[in-house]
Amino acid sequence: MLNELKSGRKVVGAKQTKRALGDGTAARVYLAEDADPRVIEPVEAMCRERSVPVERVERMKDLGSACGIAVGSAVAALLR
Repeated sequence: MLNELKSGRKVVGAKQTKRALGDGTAARVYLAEDADPRVIEPVEAMCRERSVPVERVERMKDLGSACGIAVGSAVAALLR
């Protein structure tokens, strides 16, 4: 599941993911289960509104690593 993020076009972070959802360029969104709900809930709501599939990742550290960054990430999106 996270292998797609390693090789595909992506954005990392809530702000960039919201922008991709708004533009219609987000194909799939990844949310870390240990992230602050205030960060991920608005993104999850946008995904529901736009029928974009959501994948859950157990830890922010795992999501950040899959995105190629040295810190954890609450949200990331795979782009079309």
